[in-house]
Amino acid sequence: MENLRNSDYWLDHFESNLMVKRINWNQKPCITPNEKQAIIPSLRAWQLGETSDGHNLRAATAKYADRHNDATYRDVIDLFIKEEQKHGENLGQYLDRIGVPRKKKDVGDSLFRKVRGLATNMEMWTITVLIVEHAAQVYYQAIKDATNCPLLREICTDILIDEAQHIQFQRERLSIIFNRKRTWKREIAYFIYHLHFKLTYRAIWLGHAKALQAGGYPYQRFKRLMHFKFNQSMCFLEKSLQHAVVPV
Repeated sequence: MENLRNSDYWLDHFESNLMVKRINWNQKPCITPNEKQAIIPSLRAWQLGETSDGHNLRAATAKYADRHNDATYRDVIDLFIKEEQKHGENLGQYLDRIGVPRKKKDVGDSLFRKVRGLATNMEMWTITVLIVEHAAQVYYQAIKDATNCPLLREICTDILIDEAQHIQFQRERLSIIFNRKRTWKREIAYFIYHLHFKLTYRAIWLGHAKALQAGGYPYQRFKRLMHFKFNQSMCFLEKSLQHAVVPV
């Protein structure tokens, strides 16, 4: 297993990735009425969720960075948030182009933000983001599969490329946090991670079932993929512990 990368590595990654342009905005959107009906209500809510200013996450990051003398990690999280906001803006521009107003408020998004606000430490933020990133991979693939609009498909592809690295970034950071725990605390954390996962993916399904189904992801397939992705992340934790991997 490779060493867990430190904050300097991820700072370089996010700085470089923000310069990459993968979307041809000269294309005109060509979404059909049926596609619009199936996915746009969900996409409006998801777009709103991508626009968070990250205030609470930055606060947790500041405490973590100070405790572990890792000032660079603050810059990494700032760039991570900026990349997520880029996703939200790209989706927002798409909604603008098809004449659909951006959502300013959503019950599900408001509830989720309140729940996230309860997380005051880096560990809970990291596991939360990791779970949501897993769901985002499934979600954006579903949206991509549910439309023949080249522009929307490119937007989804761009996000999916970013999400793959986001997941690796969160896995590595969670492993660093997890490896510092005593054995009995790891057992408690492992239980909390699994409980959090089960509650989160079910809430996401309730809010976005129609769009997921339009892309070919009925509940059982969505559930199976979410469990597969989450188990991969838990295996990553276990392997990092077994190999006593530390950041370099």
